[in-house]
Amino acid sequence: MTKQPKTAPENPKLLRWLWVNYLRKHIGILVVAVVFMSIEGSMLGALSWMMKPMFDNVFLAGEVGALWWVGIAILGIFAFRAIASVVQKVLMTSITQKTAAELRTDLLDQLMRQDNSFHQTHPPGYLIQRVQSDVSSINQVWKTIMTGAGRDAISLTVLLSVAVSVDWRWTLVACIGTPILVLPSLLVQKFVRRRAREARDLGATLATRLDEVFHGIVPVKLNRLEKYQSKQYRDLTNKLVHTEVRSALGTAAIPGLIDIMSGIGFLGVLIYGGSEIISGDKTVGEFMTFFTAMGFAFEPLRRLGAVSGQWQVAAAGIERLKELLDSVPSLRDPANPKPAPKGVPDVTLNNVTLSYGEVQVLRGASFTAKAGQTTAIVGASGAGKSTIFNILTRLVDPQGGAAMVGGVKTSDMRLGDLRDMFSVVSQDALLFDETLRENILFNHKNISERDLMKALDGAHVSDFVRKLPDGLNTPVGPRGSSLSGGQRQRVAIARALLRNTPILLLDEATSALDAQSETVVQEALDRLSKGRTTLVIAHRLSTVRDADKIVVMDRGKVVDEGTHEELLERGGLYADLYRLQFNTEGQSAEEMVRQKTKVANAKLVEPQSSFVSRLLARLPRL
Repeated sequence: MTKQPKTAPENPKLLRWLWVNYLRKHIGILVVAVVFMSIEGSMLGALSWMMKPMFDNVFLAGEVGALWWVGIAILGIFAFRAIASVVQKVLMTSITQKTAAELRTDLLDQLMRQDNSFHQTHPPGYLIQRVQSDVSSINQVWKTIMTGAGRDAISLTVLLSVAVSVDWRWTLVACIGTPILVLPSLLVQKFVRRRAREARDLGATLATRLDEVFHGIVPVKLNRLEKYQSKQYRDLTNKLVHTEVRSALGTAAIPGLIDIMSGIGFLGVLIYGGSEIISGDKTVGEFMTFFTAMGFAFEPLRRLGAVSGQWQVAAAGIERLKELLDSVPSLRDPANPKPAPKGVPDVTLNNVTLSYGEVQVLRGASFTAKAGQTTAIVGASGAGKSTIFNILTRLVDPQGGAAMVGGVKTSDMRLGDLRDMFSVVSQDALLFDETLRENILFNHKNISERDLMKALDGAHVSDFVRKLPDGLNTPVGPRGSSLSGGQRQRVAIARALLRNTPILLLDEATSALDAQSETVVQEALDRLSKGRTTLVIAHRLSTVRDADKIVVMDRGKVVDEGTHEELLERGGLYADLYRLQFNTEGQSAEEMVRQKTKVANAKLVEPQSSFVSRLLARLPRL
């Protein structure tokens, strides 16, 4: 998780950041909204001013003519207030929604540019919380703050002006409790900000927990972890509730303090001003104008007090978002990039080293995958095979040595140019909750229907797509859940065929498939790899025996290279792995090769043999 900042940015800096990056571009609409806010806010002052003629001229003096013009004036005040309120709310909603959309998009763009190490330390739930919940809360609070700064500040200013015009001494008496607010308000604001930051972190932890539970729902059920996961979630939720309640206490404390100040002020005015009315120095109309103005003034003052607490809640989220938006990826385009090589290139690792913390993953790995050939990388788990793919595609940079494509270092090319040279098919085919067509095209608009059909045929997607209810327009479900594992792999192969890149990376592409699906997918992979530089990671040695070269890795080093037969002949780690997988202990290399050929041939006729066996088994019953 992201560490807490040692010192929180000051409020003016956060406001300036919001203004410069997001609000300034909506300055025109914002000015119009503020004008209508001002109209709405000033109408309360006008209404309070009308109390004097209403009481003195109408109720006490009994002037019939004053009754009409006072009534019409009050009606006009309410009509102007209603129109201004509707207009400013619509404009402010437009600004806040557009700002939130821009902020979410910018944040997603920035997060997708981050390195693998960033996403390893920031779980998806945390990032979802930042993009969705933090932006939503900021959006709502920002709208409240703008309304408070516009309508309520104008209302307060006009109403206090009306009160001062009646009697400035009464106004001072009414505000006598104001100094009492200063220190408690500052303490409450700090308290609210800390609680809001805690609530944000707990919300991110809850989102991460939900993400893990829903993605791992099958293991949760099979291991009967429902009660355990429910308890974990309940404990976190209780902590969040406790924190949110404490935050609400702090947020509500400031308006509460204003109410106390208001009560003290009104008591003082009643005692001081009441004596002047009794003595005849002030009229009832003047007192009602003052009393109405101050009564109206304390309501926007309470809202402004609440805004200060709400701002502390928003500031906690803005700090997080600003930190993410200001973070700079370590993997960037070089200052003077070299052009990507043309044609089908060699792929070379030259004495590459890489460590994750104190764990050394690659220790001087070196090999060359020849252009247009298939090179397999084998070894035990943790040998560094997948790390090589990450280095070649610059998901991570080596700390020593160099990875080269066509004689050009990967770090010397633009990231986009480099990754445009690779197609990757792994055991976990990435599918989105969209239609099958969208998952294959991946937003490529210039693919003709003929090329698409050719890719579908080459990847054997055509074998199952015609059975789907809406063909290529059938939704595949979350993560492709409506398709089988073999079908998802074929979709990934169709994508790779459409990309038509010179280099193909296959990472355990058939390891999770059954025998029948593996046969179909392997045939599609063989077709896909023709004419390309292909690198294959495989644990099952049966899938790489026909590779042009096999690179054997152990503990981050390349310990052997050669063809399948050459490696068996030499013995060593590859032969040991082979014996372990096929139980050939004590056999010579020639015997192992013969047995391997026998096993391979048996696989080719297995479906027919299985059919014949089932038929013969049923004969006695016929």
